[in-house]
Amino acid sequence: MTFLSGPLPRIIAHRGLAIEAPENTLLAFLHALNAGATHLETDVHASADGVAVISHDSDLSRLVGRDVRIEQLTMPELRRVDLGHGQSFCSLTEALDAFHHARFNVDIKDARAAGPTADAVLKARATGRVLITSFDEKRRRAAADALPGVASSASVTRFLPAILGAKLGLTGVARRALRGLVAVQIPERDHGVRLVTARTVRILHAAGVEVHVWTVNEPLDMERLLDLGVDGLVTDRCDLLKSLVASRIRA
Repeated sequence: MTFLSGPLPRIIAHRGLAIEAPENTLLAFLHALNAGATHLETDVHASADGVAVISHDSDLSRLVGRDVRIEQLTMPELRRVDLGHGQSFCSLTEALDAFHHARFNVDIKDARAAGPTADAVLKARATGRVLITSFDEKRRRAAADALPGVASSASVTRFLPAILGAKLGLTGVARRALRGLVAVQIPERDHGVRLVTARTVRILHAAGVEVHVWTVNEPLDMERLLDLGVDGLVTDRCDLLKSLVASRIRA
């Protein structure tokens, strides 16, 4: 099993399935896999003691109303934070070990987390089933370079010339910008510019990468994007996407 093995489309569960579970927890990941997710999308920061912690936010204010940052707490302290439904923060190592057959899409949220992320993936022997990404190219490279052969998607600085090339129909420009990567993971629109069109999908495919669109929660939008030929959708509602994909197969 590798990150890109298996049939299309990729059903990528954004922070797990957080309907009856807190986001980015072991319970949310379990619910997502049970609902039919093919991949788990998650985020990592570094704790005070240098552990790769699964969390989208850099602090605890949104989740539990505490004015404290992830980097200020050790992993044991984070495990004692009550996120609800019997869940607390977990490390990337714990998630990879708990779901040892699952594919993980890992977004590195701060520079200190790059090394611990690579260490966690190596410890779990999970290089083949993980994709490393980050908005920041230095963070992405730091982790990816420590994980030879790992799948990786484009940072902002790698994607911008690629999408310009795709918009202009210049496959070579897109291919050079995305060399060594396996995917682009993008919103359908950004700052009023539509990034995902039939043409850009076609050019990006010709450049040798998959196209994954985030964050898509409405079935009509899911259907429309799949009809454009995108390879995967990052969604808060992997249950709805799984049902839609199943209905398309039956049809």
